[in-house]
Amino acid sequence: MKHSYHKKKQSEDELELARFRRLTLSCWYLTGPTASGKSRTGITLARRLGAEIISLDSMAIYREMDIGTAKMLPEERGGIPHHMIDIVDPSEEYSLAQYVRDASNKIDEIQLRGKAVLFVGGTPLYLKGMLRGVFEGPPTDHEFRAQLLRKMEGNPPELLHKLLKKVDPATAKRLHPNDVRRIVRALEVYEKTGKPISFFQKQFEFGTPASQCQVYVLQTPREELYARINKRVDRMIYEGFLDEVRLLAERKVPISKTARQALGYKELFDYIEGKMKYGQAVDLIKQNTRNFAKRQETWFRSLVECRFTSSEKPEFEGIKDENEEESEQEQQPAES
Repeated sequence: MKHSYHKKKQSEDELELARFRRLTLSCWYLTGPTASGKSRTGITLARRLGAEIISLDSMAIYREMDIGTAKMLPEERGGIPHHMIDIVDPSEEYSLAQYVRDASNKIDEIQLRGKAVLFVGGTPLYLKGMLRGVFEGPPTDHEFRAQLLRKMEGNPPELLHKLLKKVDPATAKRLHPNDVRRIVRALEVYEKTGKPISFFQKQFEFGTPASQCQVYVLQTPREELYARINKRVDRMIYEGFLDEVRLLAERKVPISKTARQALGYKELFDYIEGKMKYGQAVDLIKQNTRNFAKRQETWFRSLVECRFTSSEKPEFEGIKDENEEESEQEQQPAES
């Protein structure tokens, strides 16, 4: 029913958000742009913390997508348990809200075992979702959506965008007129709650100061990072990235739109379908990955929770470097 969210429900949501933030801010986070060395550093940090690792990568969740997502082999994980990897078939869609819910359950499981939790990965949206929460809103109203889609028949997408602009100009300004899925969801939220989705999302825009978090971003000089990216792509190609994409293309059940758009996969699918030459596809993977790394850095700078440290010699507040500990032990006098 329209406007079914009442004050009691809003109060419950606020309490749940506060509980969620206490839970997720008890964890450690290691992030950074692609090819900055997160996986390797994450193993070292997890050992120091006595932690288990939860992947913070939106594509590592998919099975059969290994080379292009740079998944560490089990034998490379140093005996550290890794979670939220290979949990979804590539034919399925998987939302931010699903990730936040599943990862939160993993936090509970790991902490009940008396272990610390370390998130490792470079998906900024997942990071923001874990640090601040995500608005799930009312359940899907299929009848309402069907009505909207009937209105769309014979009309351009701009029609829905104009409807949204009347009730939620802030969201309309943020969404492209062709982004029908998100526009329909925004209109649905307004229909069910009487308030624009931007109203609910505002509470998730306020972060916790970095001094109260353990969120570390690995930084690498731009030229060095780009060189690493180019080498990584070459290595992926050598390891059989194209064969991996061919197998995905031959699946009886096609992979989802989200999985297909993953970096590297999209370009190689285009090559397989004859839309470009092989060399062009490889060059484009490198270029698009460099561009993505730049966007990642912009995202991290926008989050007040983040602290930045060198990828070559990362420093984590409250944890001494192993070399420093060894040096201190050498300086201590021997027991008599």
